[in-house]
Amino acid sequence: MAPPTLLMDLYELTMLAGYFEQGIHERHATFDLYFREIPFHSGYAVAAGLDPALDYLEALRFDEGDLDYLESIHLFSGPFLAYLSSLRFRGTVTAAPEGTLVFPHEPIVTVEGPLAQAQVVETALLNIVNFQTLIATKASRVVRAAAPAKVVEFGARRAQGPDGALSATRAAAVGGVLTTSHLWAGKTFGLPVTGTQAHSWVMSFPCEIEAFRAYAAAFPDTCVLLVDTYDTLKHGIPNAIAIAKELESKGHKLSGVRIDSGDLAYLSREARRLLDEAELGYVKILASNELDEHVIQSIRMEGGRVDLYGVGTRLSTGAGTHGGALGGVYKLVRIDEEPKIKVSGDPSKSTLPGRKRVWRVTRPDGVFEMDVIALDGEAVGPGDEVFDPEHPLRHSSIPEDTKLEDLRSVAMEKGIRKVGSPALPAIAKRASRELGCLPEGTLRFMNPHRYRVSLSPRLHELRMRLIEEARSG
Repeated sequence: MAPPTLLMDLYELTMLAGYFEQGIHERHATFDLYFREIPFHSGYAVAAGLDPALDYLEALRFDEGDLDYLESIHLFSGPFLAYLSSLRFRGTVTAAPEGTLVFPHEPIVTVEGPLAQAQVVETALLNIVNFQTLIATKASRVVRAAAPAKVVEFGARRAQGPDGALSATRAAAVGGVLTTSHLWAGKTFGLPVTGTQAHSWVMSFPCEIEAFRAYAAAFPDTCVLLVDTYDTLKHGIPNAIAIAKELESKGHKLSGVRIDSGDLAYLSREARRLLDEAELGYVKILASNELDEHVIQSIRMEGGRVDLYGVGTRLSTGAGTHGGALGGVYKLVRIDEEPKIKVSGDPSKSTLPGRKRVWRVTRPDGVFEMDVIALDGEAVGPGDEVFDPEHPLRHSSIPEDTKLEDLRSVAMEKGIRKVGSPALPAIAKRASRELGCLPEGTLRFMNPHRYRVSLSPRLHELRMRLIEEARSG
């Protein structure tokens, strides 16, 4: 489902109009999309959003309604609007596949093509890739905290609008949360859907056990009962046990109970004890209520007995420490054959000029050693000196017993897709597989090991030279 063409900031079109007036809109440009800080103080991020980004690029065209609106704001000339009417994206996109683990400074997506085409897609690409990478990263952390228990995405009602809800569910699946309560997302992405009932169901009946009995009669083989409306341990669990016994007498089984408030570690332990004493060991316990990776980790450390976590707000909105947004940027790095750089007062924030490749360095045991960003066509390999992009005076060497693999590939060429739309479970498996290859300590939720991203010798030299030239005027 492609976003509308006008998913763009006004300045994309004012710049484009200026390029057009100056006659430079067809110059060949290269832009990199990357971020400088990993959200949630995490040790990694999970790349997501490439497939919907390619959908947007394929569908890019200003229709009659778009052009009428742009004419109505009285900023653009007739010839420029006529030019927009025929504008299509015919550039090349090089990107890391979705589910790839990515790190600061390395370009996740590179867009090359006529300046007009590469510039005008900036807002949409940042919107799609920033948000979905943020949520996929959060989902991955939640899944890891919950394992071996499973996670269900419950966040549609708290997401940032209808499209935010749909995008969040997709991105959560990239990160490993492959079941949702969201029907639109289930239909769109082919994901399993699940759900129980709200407290309003229980409160709509004269008493709790009548509400449970009615729900069990309607869904005898998929019944999950919400047990915390009045008192979880005094009433909710005993009433659920009674309904489970009634279902057994009719040849059915109660699927589970859900606890949505209170001390989830304590309540789940006691609920498990009561269910086991009633010989209902098969009944699963689902916990929900403002969960994230830190709360789930705490529940487990305190002996909680949860089989399934329903995670909503903090997943679908990317909430949490240093969360809420991924600060991805989209920077011009080359015009025609000339490398370009944006210089900052902080050398670590100066951009990386030129067309580049990203190499993943892997040890013989399959563990990732580092990533190296190099100029396109530059030979790099074991033994070469590499440089820290944030601290230019720090350098090290690529270990001798490692191999290098190109992290990215061409996803679109001349506006035509070169890759298909992979199934979300396959993307989630990629992310899970790569997580198993990270160095020790990188997966910690608090103070994780900093995975090394380095610059090749030629890229480091080019960057430093362009910084010095810019500063010398």
